[in-house]
Amino acid sequence: MSITLNIPAEIERQLQAEWGNLSRRALEALAIEGYRSEALSVGQIAEMLNLSILEAESFLKERGVDLLYSDEDLRQDIVANDRVLPG
Repeated sequence: MSITLNIPAEIERQLQAEWGNLSRRALEALAIEGYRSEALSVGQIAEMLNLSILEAESFLKERGVDLLYSDEDLRQDIVANDRVLPG
């Protein structure tokens, strides 16, 4: 899917000088907001930005986004660890 943003030329030049690739920055901003609003998962962020899961988590942390981790996530991690690690 393609999305077109119309912004004044002077603002485009200013942002491009500051940030470089505006298309990438817009995609990253969309990914961040999607994750914050719980519309997207880390896996979907990774897919959108062509990153591994660990890189996507790092990307979010570097931008001050708290990673969502529920009680159910913790329970699943404990079960997985119990299967892998000797008791």
